[in-house]
Amino acid sequence: MQNIKIVAAGDSSLLIEFGNEINEEINRKITTIVQLMRDQQIEGVVDVIPAFCSLLINYDPRIVSFEKMQRRMHALVKMDLKGGAGRKRIFEIPVCYGGEYGPDIGTIASHGGLTEKEVIEIHSSRDYLIYMLGFLPGFCYLGGLDERIHTPRLANPRVKINAGSVGIGGSQTGIYPLDSPGGWQLMGMTPVKTYDPSREVPILLEAGDYIRFVPVDEAEYRRIKDLVERGEYQCIIHEGEM
Repeated sequence: MQNIKIVAAGDSSLLIEFGNEINEEINRKITTIVQLMRDQQIEGVVDVIPAFCSLLINYDPRIVSFEKMQRRMHALVKMDLKGGAGRKRIFEIPVCYGGEYGPDIGTIASHGGLTEKEVIEIHSSRDYLIYMLGFLPGFCYLGGLDERIHTPRLANPRVKINAGSVGIGGSQTGIYPLDSPGGWQLMGMTPVKTYDPSREVPILLEAGDYIRFVPVDEAEYRRIKDLVERGEYQCIIHEGEM
């Protein structure tokens, strides 16, 4: 991983640029640095914001200077972090596919020359890395969607997409955390709230985590939704070495 740049981004932020290629190696490096910074509780750091190929660090210039932060970050990025110093978490996200929950699954299937069953099998057959969060609170930008189900966005976006909707937009898939307008093709819905302002930690997932979509029928969807509403549902999480 070459040509890492550390530059000022205003008078109280520092940007680490890891190039312009989106891949898992760069994301693991970013995720590990974020975890190390949290563990070390570096004085003066206010927030760290990971993106696809960069990491923005907001700091308090009254506590730490840009020069000192830059030196600290240079030392961190030079460390051998190939294996990743942090944990790997895979969240199982139940999804009820098709029907009223996924009105566009037929479009996705016909675009790829597939059956709806094949679309579901392909979509739920792999773990998706969360590269970054953005757009809406808790909205995950996922990598790894199988090319067979890449599907263009809607020509005319919907005025409202319900929270929990799972869709495909071009080469990406994801979950809408809030009711919002959107142009993605909707293939299903999860009862899990990836964003809930009433929780102690409102955003369920973090950059560097993985999502595994698990197909469920309507009865199971409703059972889980009831548990979620009562605050009694816990996602199944698989943990291991990164």
